[in-house]
Amino acid sequence: MIRAVMVMNTQGKPRLTKFYDFQSVEKQQELIRSVFGVLCSRAENVSNFVDFDSIFGPDTRLVYKHLATLYFVFVFDSSENELAMLDLIQVFVETLDKCFKNVCELDIVFNYTKMHSILDEIVFGGQVLETSSAEVIKAVKSIG
Repeated sequence: MIRAVMVMNTQGKPRLTKFYDFQSVEKQQELIRSVFGVLCSRAENVSNFVDFDSIFGPDTRLVYKHLATLYFVFVFDSSENELAMLDLIQVFVETLDKCFKNVCELDIVFNYTKMHSILDEIVFGGQVLETSSAEVIKAVKSIG
């Protein structure tokens, strides 16, 4: 199960967060700070996979992709495949690029509801729904 999806900038400001299991606001903020602390301390030439037991609890992994000024992060448990999660980040980013013509941080800030709609078409309730960028775009356009 996917436990959380986060998009944050290189200063650690969350631009999109979605937690799929209940966390209090204080706990969410603590988790975001912890994730950023891990990401900003990692070298560019290391793996994009991180064991995350100490922060999100046992059996938790994190996969991320650093693109321009944004970190795209998926937190998940052992029922999900790490490479599949990395590919899902790629699908998410490709979909955003198609919707916003080279997505940037401002697109995320000013199109918050559209971002959530796109994410909800890909992942809902912590489960992967769609992995085709074209299908996600069709569904989002039909919403409005």
